[in-house]
Amino acid sequence: MSRFEQLIETVESYQNLVEENYSRIRRLAADVCSGLCDYIGAPDGVCVQLVPPEGPFELRAYGDAAFSIPPRGFRPLGPVAFGLAFRVSKQSDWLRLRFECRKTGDEFVVGIEDGAEYTFSLPINDGDSAPFYAHIFEYILGWFEENIESYRNGAYGTRAIGFDFLCEPSPPPAVL
Repeated sequence: MSRFEQLIETVESYQNLVEENYSRIRRLAADVCSGLCDYIGAPDGVCVQLVPPEGPFELRAYGDAAFSIPPRGFRPLGPVAFGLAFRVSKQSDWLRLRFECRKTGDEFVVGIEDGAEYTFSLPINDGDSAPFYAHIFEYILGWFEENIESYRNGAYGTRAIGFDFLCEPSPPPAVL
């Protein structure tokens, strides 16, 4: 085998692992989008949307653009991030959480925003996501409860939010 053939074979193995990692993360993101609304009992079933992990976002189907690496082509083997927007009011108030996923040995670790993590054992099987739904829900609820308590105790305004909010858009300014 020539050195070039050795390189090609090694890169093919590398890209196969990238695909395995990316596919696992895509499945998890899709599972959370479809299952979390059922878990929290959203009456209209509309409470989670897959969005980019950073930058401006709106509520629409982003597909592949919701992930930090593209679905095809030469991709890096490493952590992959995605964003999920969660509806947090009866109106149209949404917040975005950034999730970063990585494989660590026989575990799959999902980091949320400010360091909160959830660990899956590999392989991830059907039904393994239900405790993760509880983890996400408790994370979001806990953030709001902590800030309510801080306000009531007069110590609010010192904790980083960790979320991006999306509210009803304002009309564009008039051009003169």
